Amino acid sequence: MALHALNDQHLDHDLATISIKNLRLRTHIGIKDEEIQNRQDVVINATIRYRAERAVKFDHIEQALNYRTITKHIIGYVEDNRFLLLERMTREVLDIIMSYEQVLTAQVEIDKPFALRFSDSVSVTLSDSRLD
Repeated sequence: MALHALNDQHLDHDLATISIKNLRLRTHIGIKDEEIQNRQDVVINATIRYRAERAVKFDHIEQALNYRTITKHIIGYVEDNRFLLLERMTREVLDIIMSYEQVLTAQVEIDKPFALRFSDSVSVTLSDSRLD
């Protein structure tokens, strides 16, 4: 059997995982006066899964989940807003990702570097899914 024919049989099993790693942004996050007045660094990691069979088969950007568009959406939202809690920011970034219909599952982890003495960072991770 030809390789092309084998590939055609597996198209509906092409679940793609997109990983956005260490997206470093500055925003207002926290409850202390110093945190409210000054932007702080946050580091965002996201894992996104979607069915990529059409992207694999046709090799056109229109058939793929555009991670650049999603990332720009996240950057604009995080940098233009204020957050009291890391949990809230994480949920809102996850909601942005899940707003794209192609997304089946997503997980977002946001780190707040140097939030605790003697620690590199504190992070919150949340997940969501359209799957049953």
